[in-house]
Amino acid sequence: MTAELVLPVIFAGLMAVSLLAYVILDGYDLGVGMLLPLGSDRQRDTMIASIGPFWDANETWLVLGVGLLLVAFPLAHGIILGELYLPVALMLLGLILRGVAFDFRVKAQAQHQPAWNAAFAAGSLLAALSQGVMLGRYLTGFAPGAAAWGFALLAGAGLAAGYVLLGAGWLIMKTEGELQQRATRWAQRALLGTGLAVLLVSIATPLASSRIAAKWFVLPDFLLLLPLPLITLALFALLAVSLPRLAARQAAGNDHFCWLPFAASVGIVLLSFWGLAYSVFPEIVIGRLDIWQAASDAEALWVILIGAAVVLPAIIGYTVFAYRVFWGKARGLSYS
Repeated sequence: MTAELVLPVIFAGLMAVSLLAYVILDGYDLGVGMLLPLGSDRQRDTMIASIGPFWDANETWLVLGVGLLLVAFPLAHGIILGELYLPVALMLLGLILRGVAFDFRVKAQAQHQPAWNAAFAAGSLLAALSQGVMLGRYLTGFAPGAAAWGFALLAGAGLAAGYVLLGAGWLIMKTEGELQQRATRWAQRALLGTGLAVLLVSIATPLASSRIAAKWFVLPDFLLLLPLPLITLALFALLAVSLPRLAARQAAGNDHFCWLPFAASVGIVLLSFWGLAYSVFPEIVIGRLDIWQAASDAEALWVILIGAAVVLPAIIGYTVFAYRVFWGKARGLSYS
């Protein structure tokens, strides 16, 4: 096999890993941001403290994924970002609003703090919805028309619901007491919305793209892929059964298995991402370009690969270090 064949596959894999890491890591802190208005004043401080050491570093994975798209697949980068100009701009607006609100809420006077809390929640919601719309537009090949845009909006709502489930699971794992119990109730509500969203998007995706439908609903591929939806359904069932039991244990002061909702939610994200990756590969712009057509020259990819071999371990290293240092339960914010 030649470098021209292998290197685009390697970079497609690196880009997929970067985006998956972003969806999981920044997904939960976007979810916490959307849940922020539901907590009391003291609980909001603890919610912010639970994501404080991680949220800006989590966004590094988005930068890495988009950077790899730019340098390794420049033709696809131009098409994708050109078609997604509006939702990308809205996503960036949401992320900027989150960053500003995060820093200003702790320095603002008491009467202004609710406004910054609302701004943080609004920025989180805007970023989550925009990312879902981007996904929906991408899966339809940027098709025009009300049906394609309706699917994109459905994907936006579905991704936001999934982020809320991740965020609630994170709070169950990172907090205790009344906030943990409230997070368990939030997770139960988010589970219903996420399950409905996954079901509707799973039905709508093959209807929106005949090419994706052809990859899933042919034998023997259908039988080989059947474990994906079955395991996903099992994880939803696990959450539906375990969350009420966790709530009863938490009321008695038992914190055992507090990690389970977050782990199961991550599993749902992993399986959903796997299914989407299978649906798309090897195309990078559906119906227009595959990864080999969009890739840079092999000589350029070798140079980029050397850079990625340095940058990626560094990102993984400081991410693991940060999570190791700030392991354990979150406490209320304090500034001296």
